[in-house]
Amino acid sequence: MNLLVLPGVYAPQDDTALLAEALAEEPLAPGARVLDVGTGSGALALAAARRGARVTAVDVSRRAVATVRLNARLAGLRVRAVHGDLFAPVSAETFDLVLANPPYVPAPPTGREPRGAARAWDAGGDGRLVLDRICRDAPPLLRPGGALLLVHSALSDAGRTVGALRAAGLRTAVTEHRWVAFGPVMRARQSWLRDRGLLTDEDDKEELVVIRAERQR
Repeated sequence: MNLLVLPGVYAPQDDTALLAEALAEEPLAPGARVLDVGTGSGALALAAARRGARVTAVDVSRRAVATVRLNARLAGLRVRAVHGDLFAPVSAETFDLVLANPPYVPAPPTGREPRGAARAWDAGGDGRLVLDRICRDAPPLLRPGGALLLVHSALSDAGRTVGALRAAGLRTAVTEHRWVAFGPVMRARQSWLRDRGLLTDEDDKEELVVIRAERQR
């Protein structure tokens, strides 16, 4: 899929591709309601729209929202793109499928919230600044039989994510995983991550996982 990506907007990468593969395997009825939260360029939102879903895309970046609208228009697809912080714009709605590729890279403390483009990857000292919010706030948005597909790094504790979603009553498992070479952000933080015990001296790849959590009917 050819996409335009405005400066400062998260461009599709390995995590996007892995989540897109999980989306392709997901049964999705025509007219199903899909939420793509932290949409970035809108790659996943457009993939769902191509399958006939009614898609809402949310991002905290106004440039990302503009990017999604532009890409949807160029592709001739209908996607409702809204600006807001995570689930705030859709808190009164429910969905058949929620897609999430949130920030998950552990980041050295700065004493302030991530800003600018870094909002797409910086996620606090343990990488769970947004992940824990998703585990808490996504389950009520799922319709009976609805599912959450969430991608993040194993460095951010996939077991904790699985446990939190199971505790919320969802049937949860890791369904996809892939080892990928470090990108620029990870390479820049290797020393700090080693000091934290999250990497060894030999590590030069990162494991990405997709977690699927389904609300029972």
